[in-house]
Amino acid sequence: MSAKSAISKEIFAPLDERMLGAVQVKRRTKKKIPFLATGGQGEYLTYICLSVTNKKPTQASITKVKQFEGSTSFVRRSQWMLEQLRQVNGIDPNRDSAEFDLLFENAFDQWVASSASEKCTFFQILHHTCQRYLTDRKPEFINCQSKIMGGNSILHSAADSVTSAVQKASQALNERGERLGRAEEKTEDMKNSAQQFAETAHKLAMKHKC
Repeated sequence: MSAKSAISKEIFAPLDERMLGAVQVKRRTKKKIPFLATGGQGEYLTYICLSVTNKKPTQASITKVKQFEGSTSFVRRSQWMLEQLRQVNGIDPNRDSAEFDLLFENAFDQWVASSASEKCTFFQILHHTCQRYLTDRKPEFINCQSKIMGGNSILHSAADSVTSAVQKASQALNERGERLGRAEEKTEDMKNSAQQFAETAHKLAMKHKC
């Protein structure tokens, strides 16, 4: 089982929450933390996780999870509601970068993801989640690449393709309907002409017969 799957199972599932995404990180700037604050457990891995509750109304949150050296379990540390997120800083909009900052109402952290691609995936999920679940004040995304802000562009492209196909099909049907309509009109005209010709021929035949 991967670390992220284990985090989802151990940290979020028991609270009836669903983890949407996670990114493994390290601090860009070391914080001086007292020995007792970490429980004296030495080195650790840190994950920033995004989750939502299964119960309605849905609430989204960002949680800092740690795994200490020598342990197979994970520990929930800090947590913020998504509404508390004020700014997401991608650091450099012109190149792939693993660095990013998260600014909350009462906290500010500078991180380096395990890779630029993992950061990009997390940012796409985070941006989409903010758009979906936050109705009032949404966090500001700055210095982010366009591919991050368009995290659901694949879905949009697919939707656009379907819409375009439907429009083309509708147009084809309309054109076909118009052609059928014109054909029906011509058929009706021919039918009337034939009927008039038959009537005229019949009258002429009766006239000559007399």
